[in-house]
Amino acid sequence: MSDLKTLARITALEFLVEELIKAPKVKFKKLHVDAVLPKYQTDGAAAMDLVACVDESVTLWPGAVVAIPTGLAIELPEGYEAQVRPRSGLALKGISVANSPGTVDADYRGEVKVIMRNMGEMLIVHKGDRIAQLVIARVARAEVVEAVDLTDTARGEGGFGSTGVRA
Repeated sequence: MSDLKTLARITALEFLVEELIKAPKVKFKKLHVDAVLPKYQTDGAAAMDLVACVDESVTLWPGAVVAIPTGLAIELPEGYEAQVRPRSGLALKGISVANSPGTVDADYRGEVKVIMRNMGEMLIVHKGDRIAQLVIARVARAEVVEAVDLTDTARGEGGFGSTGVRA
């Protein structure tokens, strides 16, 4: 009988592992005829590219923060989020995602927009430009527990550079 219990536990664990590594199904709804579904640019890419869906080109002046529409709404499975992140090529030019990473919650059904911040030279965003990356990630909801004391650590309350700069 114990062999059957062991086999049942192994089968259950194998099932859980398969579920954890299985790619989640993420639905995208086009809200605009010109919207472009995000896609991975290479087989090894961790993120999909998000594409601007603007009726007219948008000028991002230095210092500007602008929400650029993608023309897409998203449906994520429960237990997942979508993280909107800067593209490295744009970041090198001073263009970033203002709330990086921006979180799209599983229960949000509105249009996904990218809040772009320009800390560099003027940039014109055209319809069809790849403007950000989208990473689909598993999330855990924490149980919040109020505590009178916290466990001491070697680091303690040290923050904001307290561990030094040099390797």
